Amino acid sequence: MTLKNLQGDVDVWIKSHGVRYFDELTNLGILMEEVGELSRIMVRKYGEQSFKDSENEHSLGDEIVDVLWVLTAIANQCGVDLEKEVVKNFEKKTSRDAERHKQNKKLGL
Repeated sequence: MTLKNLQGDVDVWIKSHGVRYFDELTNLGILMEEVGELSRIMVRKYGEQSFKDSENEHSLGDEIVDVLWVLTAIANQCGVDLEKEVVKNFEKKTSRDAERHKQNKKLGL
């Protein structure tokens, strides 16, 4: 699936099952909630916290996709072409950081 396909599929789903997009600020709040859920799992699975008895270990992949879903919805409603922006972002990072990380002694190279 391409990012263009993802944006189209999210748009169709929202319009057919979700009725309409939430407004942009509501989606920003939902994004923060989803990032918090992802963070909770990461901290418990890879960090030093343990799962509480009342918590189930949710799927990490599912939480990542929840974040991607909301980001895609925000991109759609703000007129952002994700494929175009990802290409531009790679170009920016490559020109800016081509050697920077290789020279970072903190990374142990």
